[in-house]
Amino acid sequence: MRNRNRSDNNSSEQARGSPHLLRLDVSKAAPPPSFFRCPISLEVMLSPVSLCTGVTYDRSSIQRWLDSGNTTCPVTMQSLSSTDLVPNLTLRRLIHLWSSSCTSSFHQYIPSSLSELARMLSDPTADEAYKLRLLSSDALRPAALASLFLAPETLDLAVTLVSLLLSLDLVDVERKRALIAALLSDLDATVTGLVAVFKGAVYSSSRVAAARVLEMLIAEERTVVAGKSVLATELVRLIREADGEAVDAGLRCLTGLIGAGRRVRAEMVRMGVIPALTNVMERDEVEIPAAAVENAMRVMVEAVGIGEGRAAFCADAERNVAAVVGRMIKVGNEGREAAVGVLWRVCCCGGGDRRARKAAAVAKGGLGKILVVMQGDCSPLVRRMAVDLLRVFRATSKSSMAAAGYDSMTIHITPY
Repeated sequence: MRNRNRSDNNSSEQARGSPHLLRLDVSKAAPPPSFFRCPISLEVMLSPVSLCTGVTYDRSSIQRWLDSGNTTCPVTMQSLSSTDLVPNLTLRRLIHLWSSSCTSSFHQYIPSSLSELARMLSDPTADEAYKLRLLSSDALRPAALASLFLAPETLDLAVTLVSLLLSLDLVDVERKRALIAALLSDLDATVTGLVAVFKGAVYSSSRVAAARVLEMLIAEERTVVAGKSVLATELVRLIREADGEAVDAGLRCLTGLIGAGRRVRAEMVRMGVIPALTNVMERDEVEIPAAAVENAMRVMVEAVGIGEGRAAFCADAERNVAAVVGRMIKVGNEGREAAVGVLWRVCCCGGGDRRARKAAAVAKGGLGKILVVMQGDCSPLVRRMAVDLLRVFRATSKSSMAAAGYDSMTIHITPY
């Protein structure tokens, strides 16, 4: 806070959308008709869709309304007999014609608020020249964006804009570095803002954006960021409670943080990362993508690399082993190797834990899946771990192995 330019701390005015703060001339663009604006966001609609009540909204706005559990039309407050969203193609064409009429060799429609500016920059139909012009706004300078983290009312907007700029190919590397440096210059304020979004954001998209910003900060200064223990707490809570994309984003952050040292791993274990990771592995494959599960495996193998992590894992060994074995071959090679590492650390390292060995012996299909990993492109170290694990899994009876569909004598693997 003390290191930031005080002239940029009028962030609440920016959020309200004062046109002059964008340093762009709105007077040169024809104002949009009122029915072009979404009744929820009050901004020009990019993808107008209609509810069964006949009222039209921008798709992203009404989808967030419905995803929040609402079952009424925001304008009429009538109960919805259907939540189907029907594209309003006529209105979409009219908006397109209006937008085209505002375009000349020098001028296009200029958004009058930072939130609309973010929507325009993320619009895949907008041409690059237009986006480059928008990026020249003084409101998008690194110090100005960092100042948005200082006010609670602009936090969602801050993480959305910063995440967007860091992901845009149109933004040059030096500008991205300057933005990250501005956020790191007052890390306490930045972390406080990110944590507030993780805790209180209404929409999952804001949590995803916050996690992506944090991921960039970790990549730049992992050791410094890892020193903020509150982040581990919130990331564990995020992967335990959030859905799909937010879980994936949170796991990428944990993957970056957990390699920062033993203290960080111990803090994550203390905050319940082991049951949270198991929960991710147990969730529906459609809801949680394989890439997220692979990251969960990578975090898990680091977590059980310390005594506290192995103790937490073995406290509920049957469930945890079953989760790891169940998703072992449904991830990429790196995830498979991590899964073998998890099982080896709890079953074989230092003689292994009796509870983990017992759980592994009865894990469905465990023997065959270890063989699948061994026959794949695994490293010599993982292959040696797998050999040790075979001794554990072969403790099952021959009938159990037959039920799993594997012939260990010929190492013939029945396809799944």
